[in-house]
Amino acid sequence: MSDIILDVKHISYRYGSKHVLEDVSFQLHQGEMMGLVGPNGSGKSTLLKIILGALPMQEGSVEWFGKPLRKFDQWPRIGYVSQKANSFNTGFPATVFEVVMMGLTGKMGLFRRPGKREKERVQEAIATVGMSEFENRNIGRLSGGQQQRVFIARALVSDPDVLILDEPTVGVDVQSEAQFYELLKRLNETRRISIILVSHDMGAVSTKMHSIACLNHKLHFHGGAEEFERMRPEILLRSYGHDVHVLHHDH
Repeated sequence: MSDIILDVKHISYRYGSKHVLEDVSFQLHQGEMMGLVGPNGSGKSTLLKIILGALPMQEGSVEWFGKPLRKFDQWPRIGYVSQKANSFNTGFPATVFEVVMMGLTGKMGLFRRPGKREKERVQEAIATVGMSEFENRNIGRLSGGQQQRVFIARALVSDPDVLILDEPTVGVDVQSEAQFYELLKRLNETRRISIILVSHDMGAVSTKMHSIACLNHKLHFHGGAEEFERMRPEILLRSYGHDVHVLHHDH
């Protein structure tokens, strides 16, 4: 049985006459933690929307768990934390428990009331990210790092095989960022969850992920993190057109 979770082949995409993605191909394997890095405007968000079925395919193909995207219907297997989670409306009247429960809507449907098992799963997800003591607190009263963990719990509650995080550390303090990467490592090691982490922070991602995909309209590199570090000046010159100084975060 193949361990390929996501298979992206020859994706190209245009907005009008502007070529945003050009012939992008890569695979994500079971248990792999992949960092998708690139500058603002490089096509990262467009690529995410395509692989999540939010944008129609123009050229190329996407398969999830061996199924073509158009036939894939097991979306609870994919946990997604969007970039918008970082700018969550602090006045939203919901507790941590209620926000995480929203992650079961896809499995339960909109109108079914949660039963004992669903409530237990929500509590398990909250415990997994270390937020049990805040279960009944309003989401708006939490710090940015705490909110981040709640949104990860919401993504985890459906017991996904893969977790996709879009710029998850934007606006988060250094201590919370360190805790975030520790949480990802633990989820990967204990639950074998595959991870795609989208970021422009190459310094952190290159030391925390197993593999790196460097995107700037084209995929200029896709390989192991150690290989990326060895070839970094060459890769960044190809990707950005000039040398880039990468800051490494030692927490």
